[in-house]
Amino acid sequence: MPSAAVLLSGLANAQTFTDCNPTEKTCPSDPALGGLQVTDFTAGKSDNWELADGTTLTYDNSLGAQFVISTKTNAPTISNSKYIFFGSIEVWARASPGTGIVSSFILESDDLDEIDWEWLGAYNNEVENNFFGKGNTTTYNRAEYPAVATPIDTFHNYTIDWTSERTIWYIDGAAVRTLKYDDALALGGKNYPQTPMKVKMGSWVGCADTAATTNPSTQGTCEWAGGAADFTKGPFTFYVKNVTIQDYGCATEYTYGDLTGSYQSIKSSGGCSGGSSKSPSSSSGSSSSSSSGSSSSASKTVSGSTTLATTAAKPTGTGSSSNNPSGTATLSGLVAAATGNSSSATGSATTTATLAQSSSSDATALKPKHQYGILDLSVMVLGLGLGYLVM
Repeated sequence: MPSAAVLLSGLANAQTFTDCNPTEKTCPSDPALGGLQVTDFTAGKSDNWELADGTTLTYDNSLGAQFVISTKTNAPTISNSKYIFFGSIEVWARASPGTGIVSSFILESDDLDEIDWEWLGAYNNEVENNFFGKGNTTTYNRAEYPAVATPIDTFHNYTIDWTSERTIWYIDGAAVRTLKYDDALALGGKNYPQTPMKVKMGSWVGCADTAATTNPSTQGTCEWAGGAADFTKGPFTFYVKNVTIQDYGCATEYTYGDLTGSYQSIKSSGGCSGGSSKSPSSSSGSSSSSSSGSSSSASKTVSGSTTLATTAAKPTGTGSSSNNPSGTATLSGLVAAATGNSSSATGSATTTATLAQSSSSDATALKPKHQYGILDLSVMVLGLGLGYLVM
């Protein structure tokens, strides 16, 4: 585990990128998810995700999306096309092996608020969780490293439940960290992640070669990544089986009302979009073990015209084998139970759900039961809604 001094090297620069920072100038509105989205990468490519320049993915019908690194210049990365304004995000993932190789699953906003899961290929017994506010990298003392059994060899469920009051990280349904809005590490709320974010994931080279281990500009990151990568032992693959995203807001777009970067300044407009839709899978770029020409859906979006009633407020996954998780977290299990689509989640559902038509004003029922903040209550009362990884 790296020390705080090592982290001062600037390891988070790989995530701090924005096309337009709304704390500095007026920026375009962000397209909102405004509902529930499930992507099953074992069914192939999904239109819900945008590939970064230079990214080529393959898809396996049991392992899901494969982010492969073969050389020091590889950094396969994808970003979701929609933003969420607080929500729950879960991923079934198996980290890439390899000293110096980093697998990442992050939420990031236009003003560089950020919530992370990151796996270091040098360590097969832990995962890093971290957060940043407004791109503040003056210190690197916010990371924690909870233990997890063989994350490089085994699929696990990693979940982030993010509200205006607190953020909770879960591994296989067990909470491993809670960050409150007014936590000292969040500078009393100033650096608490609180603006609309999109999900990004991929893998990258944290330490390219032995020369990087002594270069002052990369030495600290190399120490954090466990040392230099040895590409003769590659390729190195990060696997993502499926992703479930629940937007706690209800909108078609989110707009920054001023330059403060406060959640209270965010304006939601448009309401939740109606109905549910499927994004067709694609056989292009599939690996040899993938089902070519599959007609099954790679993703499903359940939006504001649907009411989901859940009996659980947190993930309830209980672990998994390397290829077939035996448990699943609340959101993916919820969708599988409600829609009868077993491809939307692996393993058995551990919650019950009902799927019923309703008006968009009922869209707040999509939110899992938890303690809502002031903004959430306003949304319910008014019936309103709410990259790439560069090194």
